[in-house]
Amino acid sequence: MTAAYGRILLKLSGEALMGDDAYGINPAMLASIVAEVKSVADLGVEIGVVIGGGNIFRGVAGTATGMDRATADYMGMLATVMNAMALSDAMRQAGLNGRVQSALNIEQVVEPYIRGKAIRYLEEGKIVIFAAGTGNPFFTTDTAAALRGSEIGAEIVLKATKVDGIYTADPKQDPLATRFARISFDEAIGRDLKVLDSTAFALCRDQKLPINVFSIFKPGALKRIVMGEDEGTLVHV
Repeated sequence: MTAAYGRILLKLSGEALMGDDAYGINPAMLASIVAEVKSVADLGVEIGVVIGGGNIFRGVAGTATGMDRATADYMGMLATVMNAMALSDAMRQAGLNGRVQSALNIEQVVEPYIRGKAIRYLEEGKIVIFAAGTGNPFFTTDTAAALRGSEIGAEIVLKATKVDGIYTADPKQDPLATRFARISFDEAIGRDLKVLDSTAFALCRDQKLPINVFSIFKPGALKRIVMGEDEGTLVHV
């Protein structure tokens, strides 16, 4: 079996780790995600992962209680480090070799982000988990995924969500809504589709880095995308 992509950047939200729980990390969901990643790693695909922290702390929500936005965002970055460590440990238990690199320096806990070292790890078959977003407040982990994907030379950004692609309307509200198999960046902009946040979307468009939006809850979806099958929605130049 030959994969359609040799190097990918997987964007996981913190909420993906929650499963049916109200907050925190659901062990069964974590194990399921790792199994999906392993099925792709076993094909020889090089994998980078950017993970969010919304299941532990949602940075922007802190402003609702009067917290300074920058402070809230830094707290959110620390939450992503916690998620990255949990994901790395679950990978170890599954026989995968994961490395966590953080945009914030916490060297007693995880490695600092160094682009050259990250690329070397990928070439060695290790999975690199990028934590702490971009290391700057006011930038989301979507932007971190677009940035890290561009830096490591990923061929595609795979955004894992709860929905199996981009639809013409909200499928929960409109039973006639249909999924786009493919859509161009320009058309996505014209239709005002919320693929990634605007900064991340613009970066992917400018770098000609395609995006696939898919459901991480759909068994085998990640592998089908990597194999070039019709899964999720491909956003392309």
